[in-house]
Amino acid sequence: MAQRVRKVNYCYVTITSRAGQGAKVLGALKDAGINLLAFSGFPSGGGKAQLDLVADRMAPIQRIARNNGWRISKNKKGFLVQGDDEVGACFRSLQKLADQKINVVAADGIAAGKGRFGMLLWVKPKDYRRAARVLNAK
Repeated sequence: MAQRVRKVNYCYVTITSRAGQGAKVLGALKDAGINLLAFSGFPSGGGKAQLDLVADRMAPIQRIARNNGWRISKNKKGFLVQGDDEVGACFRSLQKLADQKINVVAADGIAAGKGRFGMLLWVKPKDYRRAARVLNAK
């Protein structure tokens, strides 16, 4: 199967970097019936962590954030790459962008099991449209 690249929307919430805080956020989203396409969490300094929340629809996340008093970012854009897990699976998309001199700000790749992989990747907003064309993102 060929790789599929999707344009995705995401936002992030900044939380205290303490045991259970990420689970609390994800639990509230689960309880609200929000199915995330992906999420990425990492330390952001000063005792804080950032959770990037990727979903088809952002409005439900924004509503839950308001109800829980979370500080949430404006909506942002990225890409979700999915396909067969094989040697060099992440390389193809990254090389296409490199060939066009488009810098990747961040990327997270993972083997998803059953022969599949996924990768989130972000470029600067000024490069987003060009990257979407290069990646043939839908």
